[in-house]
Amino acid sequence: MSDEIIDPSKVRAKKMMLLFGLLSITMTFAGLTSAYIVSKGRPDWLVDFELPALFFYSTFLLILSSITIQFAKHNLANNKSKKSVLLWLSLTLILGITFCILQFVSFKSLIEMGYFFAGAQSTITTSFIYVLTFLHAVHLFAGIIVLLVLIFNTTKDKYRVNKLGFNLGVTFWHFLDILWLYLFLFFYFFG
Repeated sequence: MSDEIIDPSKVRAKKMMLLFGLLSITMTFAGLTSAYIVSKGRPDWLVDFELPALFFYSTFLLILSSITIQFAKHNLANNKSKKSVLLWLSLTLILGITFCILQFVSFKSLIEMGYFFAGAQSTITTSFIYVLTFLHAVHLFAGIIVLLVLIFNTTKDKYRVNKLGFNLGVTFWHFLDILWLYLFLFFYFFG
C-alpha cells in the first residue's frame, strides 16, 4: 500500500460536509421537539403517557455502542491488530442492529398499550413519538451503513495511513447516540 498524501483542504472540506449534515439533522430534531413542546398545550394531549420499558434497554445498548466504537478508534489509532479493530466495530454493529430491533418492538408495545400513530385512536402525543423515533431509526440505519463501510475498509487496510474516513464515521455514530439520548431524555422528562 502506498503512502497517501493527505491534502489539508480536502480534510477540512470533508469535516465541514459532515458538520453541515449534523447541523441539518440537529435543526430537524430541534424543530420537531419544539413543535412537541408547543403542542403540549392542546386539550387532547396525553398527560399520563409512559415510555415502554424497551426504550430504556435500547438506550443502554446505544450508549454501550458509543463505548465499543471508541475502543475501535483507540485500537486503530494505536496501530493495534486489524482483528481488534474489527472486533469492536462488529460489536458496535451488533449493538446498533439490536437497538433498531428493540425500537420496532417498542412500536409494537406502544400499539399494544393502545397508542397508535394515526387513525381515530391516535393522539398527537403518540404521533410525535412515532415520528421522532422513526426518524432517528432512519438516521441510525444510515449509521449502520457507515459501520459496514468502516468494517469493509478496515478489512482492506484503508485506514492504515489516512484515518479521516474512520474518524468521520465514529463522529457520526457518536452524534446518533447523543441524538437518541437527547430524544429519550426529552420523552422521559417532557412526555
